[in-house]
Amino acid sequence: MKIIVTGSSGFIGMSLCIRLLKLRHEVVGIDNMNNYYDVNLKKKRLKELKKFKNFKFIKVDIKNKQLLENKLKRFKPEIIINLAAQAGVRYSIKHPQNYVDSNITGFLNILEIAKKNKVKHLVYASSSSIYGDNNKFPFNEKENTDKPLSIYGVSKKTNELMAYSYSSLFGIPTTGLRFFTVYGPWGRPDMALFIFVNQILNKLPVNLFNYGKMVRDFTYIDDIVEGILRVMKKIPNRKNLNKKKNKKFVPHQILNIGNNNPQKVINFIKAIEKNLKIKANIKFTKIQLGDVPKTHSSTKKIKSWIGFKPKTTINFGIKKFIEWYVQYYKIKNIK
Repeated sequence: MKIIVTGSSGFIGMSLCIRLLKLRHEVVGIDNMNNYYDVNLKKKRLKELKKFKNFKFIKVDIKNKQLLENKLKRFKPEIIINLAAQAGVRYSIKHPQNYVDSNITGFLNILEIAKKNKVKHLVYASSSSIYGDNNKFPFNEKENTDKPLSIYGVSKKTNELMAYSYSSLFGIPTTGLRFFTVYGPWGRPDMALFIFVNQILNKLPVNLFNYGKMVRDFTYIDDIVEGILRVMKKIPNRKNLNKKKNKKFVPHQILNIGNNNPQKVINFIKAIEKNLKIKANIKFTKIQLGDVPKTHSSTKKIKSWIGFKPKTTINFGIKKFIEWYVQYYKIKNIK
């Protein structure tokens, strides 16, 4: 199939593209290669993708509608997987406009391309951040999500509403995936695992927010990719959504994709210590603005939908990340 993956040089995007390319799909990767974090890491991810003959890369920002449309003139996608976004909860508090431009205006442009090309399925990244400070666990897709605590969460909630609207108006099948704390090899330097490993290796204080009471539903990258691939192939329709013929049908679906196994962040750090064989210098501190104390994903719906739910343990996932980290940064004193 002909597939567009936006955010292809990102963490999830690169890992997904590799799987798609190995399955011999024709993939066009789109990324603006911005400097939100280390551009060299993005370039090295892209280098891995360019090893495949069935991969084409287009450097363009999805918020630039005219340029985006011009670049894609000759490519008629059957599937679009939108992973491009300005990421980061705390960054959104200081730079809200970036999130409106990339995550809302940019997504609108993707929806327009999906409409123009009459794609079979648009799969897009949402986030567990839209649940805000909901304290009913585990989070399930029917819960109210009208009170996100950050502009990042607001932008993802907006994406879900926009996708529903386009599905309703134009019949475009869309599926939104609410990702829960993704980690693993080739991860983002602004996320917890990357930060903790760097701090521990360099004997720096490890800030543990909310005085050690933070809980996250850490989800390994391979599980996320497997979930996306299965979701991509199952297109929402009247039959599989169990919609009666006399009722309005909208081909839109929302799914959590998390591990359904929340862990205290302090236990995450202990697993890192075990793998590095180095003790962390933990500093307990207050919760950060815009953050939530706990996330916990219900996986009942996604398991029912695609017969799969994430299952990788944090011990295995952290081990694989550290193996990659040591090799990538050429660290010699770690066995």
